[in-house]
Amino acid sequence: MDLNFRSMKYLLSTLTALVFFGLNGCNSSSKETITATDQPDNSSPALTEASANLPLNTIKLPAGFEISVFAEVSNARSMALSPSGTLFIGNRNEDKVYAVKDTDGDFKADKRWVIASGLNMPNGVAFKDGDLYVAEVSRILKFKDIENNLSNPGVPEVIYDQYPTETHHGWKYIAFGPDGKLYVPVGAPCNICESEKPVYASITRMNADGSGMEIYASGIRNTVGFTWHPDTKALWFTDNGRDMMGDDVPPCELNTAPTAGMHFGYPYCHGGTIKDPEFGNKRPCSDFTAPVQNLNAHVAPLGVKFYTGTMFPAEYKNQAIIAEHGSWNRTKKSGHLVSMVKLENGKAVGYETFAEGWLNHETQEAWGRPVDVLVLPDGSMLVSDDKGGMIYRISYKG
Repeated sequence: MDLNFRSMKYLLSTLTALVFFGLNGCNSSSKETITATDQPDNSSPALTEASANLPLNTIKLPAGFEISVFAEVSNARSMALSPSGTLFIGNRNEDKVYAVKDTDGDFKADKRWVIASGLNMPNGVAFKDGDLYVAEVSRILKFKDIENNLSNPGVPEVIYDQYPTETHHGWKYIAFGPDGKLYVPVGAPCNICESEKPVYASITRMNADGSGMEIYASGIRNTVGFTWHPDTKALWFTDNGRDMMGDDVPPCELNTAPTAGMHFGYPYCHGGTIKDPEFGNKRPCSDFTAPVQNLNAHVAPLGVKFYTGTMFPAEYKNQAIIAEHGSWNRTKKSGHLVSMVKLENGKAVGYETFAEGWLNHETQEAWGRPVDVLVLPDGSMLVSDDKGGMIYRISYKG
């Protein structure tokens, strides 16, 4: 009897091991395998001593504003917030998606989860109806009922897998529009080129289940941030200007596309008036929609949001806040800051710096690079930083 029990126990253990290793041995590529975090309560502290050593005193803000660290997230890129306060963060240089949460209301995240790993540039994250959407280079994934499964998200559903696999400008920002559709950009696969595939240099959109994918706007070199105006519901987006035309040409752009089918000039025209030296003779700038605001050259504008909170002074209401990631090949670096485009009746009337100090202009050394911005329900604003691996909170004390 004793022997039979031990035999059965050994047999069950062996079968369990075989099933486990058999299932996990099917996928060998780190970029194709999705590893769902399955440990019970696997959260870790969202803040460590590293944040205490940051030179936050070098950040210059308008009078009355303050900056603090909200969370530490390696290579923090695009952000999406659930109605209950869970913040999801994507990666570009790594392969993970994170979640953090402030559970005690002190405006500092205290818990952090790794939602998934083994992904291919999972830069974009979006949240809708309890589900988390993640953009890889060529695929859109959906983690169902994510907030009830932060420690065990399970294997996501692939809702779309037909985007190009080209990694040059292949990382994606994603967001749901007022129409309920998921908007997904596809960057140009080059610095400057004409592509035979219309999907390149575009913003696409699809239904939440991945069906009905269509091109919404074209002639967009590489947008890594967009939002919708709180009043008009029109789409607004940043675009990164082409390289190798000089330190100050062409400008980066802030654009708006209130209707489908608009073309914004790439690769023929830049900044509304500048003919491209290689392709500009093929089509005149008058064929295209000009930017709402030309931004400084090579600043790499990424995330953009309209300030919809009530904490900041009234003059900030519905103004466009932009994370300028910063240049990589300019003689003197530009960007590495958060800017603001002032708007009146849908037209730009000013362009100014809101927060700066991540770049030391004298030494040309940068300790941070802003990527995305997000307005919290209390009216404060989050800024992600992929170089510093941080998420900051900017608040107004008056």
